[in-house]
Amino acid sequence: MRDVAVRAGVSIMTVSRALNEPGKVSPEMREKVLRVVREIGYLPNHLAGSLSSSRSTTIGLIVPSIDNSIYTQTVKGLSEVLKRSGFQLMIAESGYDPNEEEELITIFLSQRVSGLVLHSTEHTPQAAEKIRKSGIPVVENGNIPAEPLDMVVSFSNHDAAYAMTMHLGRLGYRKIAFASLYSVHNDRSKDRLDGYQAALRQLGLDPDPRIVLETERGLASGAEVMARVVQSVPEVDALFCAGDVLAVGALFECQKRGWQVPGRIALASFDDVDLLRHVSPSVSTLRLPRYDIGERTARILLSRIIDGAEHLRGSVIDLKFELIQREST
Repeated sequence: MRDVAVRAGVSIMTVSRALNEPGKVSPEMREKVLRVVREIGYLPNHLAGSLSSSRSTTIGLIVPSIDNSIYTQTVKGLSEVLKRSGFQLMIAESGYDPNEEEELITIFLSQRVSGLVLHSTEHTPQAAEKIRKSGIPVVENGNIPAEPLDMVVSFSNHDAAYAMTMHLGRLGYRKIAFASLYSVHNDRSKDRLDGYQAALRQLGLDPDPRIVLETERGLASGAEVMARVVQSVPEVDALFCAGDVLAVGALFECQKRGWQVPGRIALASFDDVDLLRHVSPSVSTLRLPRYDIGERTARILLSRIIDGAEHLRGSVIDLKFELIQREST
């Protein structure tokens, strides 16, 4: 750091601020320092910094699965905001297993991360206790839990599923099937099912357990679900897939079998991935604020970490959703 300061013609304190607290120096000064850093190949020792400050400049993020595209925009929003403030994002996968999540939380805490972001909102009692004792800020962002650990930035999976089911009912569909990922250790799936069932009751429709299916993620699973509901309950007239990949697989199965969408059966999805706009027919869906969730998560974490904004403790930020009506319904 001293070498960088000498070559850039600034103080060591300015170099430190440019690297660790960029908001305290001008953009021109920061770029000047970074140019010298690149020239001499200086690598800041974040471990040494964490030893002196008791915390690192790392934020830990735990998601259920790293091969699910729905997390991409959230990770992007998180990373872009954190990076501008000199923080880094470290990502780990829990595999929908609360015990694995607990182990990862323990590892992150041992690395002295400055904050944690947890997609799941169901945690082991031991994990919750470890987080409370650590004192670091935490954001849950996959759902709005009844009892948050700390802060929440998300949307209500229950309300989103309720809104889409009500929409299908108001369009005249009376035998609405529902497909989701397995609800074991998945509070998002549980809340979506609860929202679907609440809407059926509101519409005066009797739930039919034969057309409520849980399955694995994947195109093949969506195709299999569509085939099962139509063949086992021929009077079914709509399928609401609480997952984008399931919906695409279901649509492909309809096209394979020559079933008209929405002539034979209507189709609705959860999450507005690009593919749903460009297939034919385009698929009605719920547009969710994935990027905004990441961005707002990063901002309230940084407010707690950098500014000591303790008034944000316990904050619940509901970023809502948008229902998109398309050709499939």
